Amino acid sequence: MPHVIPPLLMAAAVLFSTVARAATLTAEMVDAQGKPLKDAVLTLKGTAGQPDLAPMADMDQRDQRFAPHVLAVRTGTQIRFPNSDNIRHQVYSFSPAKRFELRLYGGTPSDPVLFDRPGVVVLGCNIHDWMLGYIYVTDDPWFGVSNDKGTLTLDNMPAGRYVATLWHPQAFNGQPVPGGEIDIPAAGLHRRFSIAVQPKDDDMPASPPPSAFGDAFHKAAQE
Repeated sequence: MPHVIPPLLMAAAVLFSTVARAATLTAEMVDAQGKPLKDAVLTLKGTAGQPDLAPMADMDQRDQRFAPHVLAVRTGTQIRFPNSDNIRHQVYSFSPAKRFELRLYGGTPSDPVLFDRPGVVVLGCNIHDWMLGYIYVTDDPWFGVSNDKGTLTLDNMPAGRYVATLWHPQAFNGQPVPGGEIDIPAAGLHRRFSIAVQPKDDDMPASPPPSAFGDAFHKAAQE
């Protein structure tokens, strides 16, 4: 008589096997001189598995800045645009990946905005010319944005081979660049990625000049 494995034990075995194969990628994002890059986007496309993704995300406005400065989301994500300032903003974008406008408002608009096409979306405010933000929309299932130290971590990734794509707001042409192929073992991986970026002017004011949105939009419109 064949031995029958109880369903509960079978489910536990599958769960243990899945957890055992989950790997962590720690990415170090740097410029051509090896200096850490904040707000760099890394996306990965592989053949195995899909992460659980929240259907919603937030792009806040605090201290007359977009927060975060760079937000990465999966295609099909709905994004809310809360205004945490005590003044009103008017958010808009003319980027090909998403054209929209949120009329002058305070608080949080009742309806989120659906980002249903991949690409770089440049955000501006009609009231405050220096406000500049980015939403990176990707079809790739794995992605992240580097922190102040230029690092990001992707957890619970199936071991295997992935194709990487890189992007940064200061990239020379404003568009994503290939990051090569990487093999992530079950034990995890620490990997450095380099992106060529335009140097910042040390004399640049804390707030971007009024032309910043136009320059960023021009780059995004070239995709």
